[in-house]
Amino acid sequence: MRAKSKKHKDLTTENPAAPLAEEQENLTETTEAATDAPSTPDSAADENQSQSVQDQDDELTRIKNQYVRLMADFDNYRKRQSREREEYIKRANERLLGDILPVFDHLKLAIQKAESHDDPFISGVKLVHDQFVSILTRYGLEPIEAQGCEFNPELHEAISYIPSPTVPANKVIDQLRCGWLLTGHLMRAAQVIVSSGKPDEGDSNTNNISD
Repeated sequence: MRAKSKKHKDLTTENPAAPLAEEQENLTETTEAATDAPSTPDSAADENQSQSVQDQDDELTRIKNQYVRLMADFDNYRKRQSREREEYIKRANERLLGDILPVFDHLKLAIQKAESHDDPFISGVKLVHDQFVSILTRYGLEPIEAQGCEFNPELHEAISYIPSPTVPANKVIDQLRCGWLLTGHLMRAAQVIVSSGKPDEGDSNTNNISD
């Protein structure tokens, strides 16, 4: 026993760096063992945290997209409600104005049939007529004047077609009732008489023979 201790003592005395080398070798083995060891609970927690952050980002993106769609739907709903409200008001005015227009037609007819336009009474009727037109215009009504215009079936209602030696075919010879547009849309077509063109020569000869 004394011999072994003496021998170890002699090795230490002969090579003082031997214990330090042995300690370094033990430390290297410990590091390699730690590297080869399976994942610790701390690394698993980091992975779970990363997955949780990713899930939160996905949920935030989904909520943002849902919010954008919701705002777009609400904006469309608001615009649709505004259009429907305007259409409702316009239709309500249309019924009222439609009932008033025959009164305006009678005023205009009275002025046209007057024997003397210098009569003070007729002058008063003209003032009422002009005021009537001003009120109708204020509510979006616009008169359709078809006299001498090309016949337009979208704006005019042809009461009859008659030949005319002076008015070209498909031109309005006379307007019997004024038409009206309400905010750019047809409310009432103008009643007109349309030229069918020059009379046929056969018709003229027949008339001469009859005479």
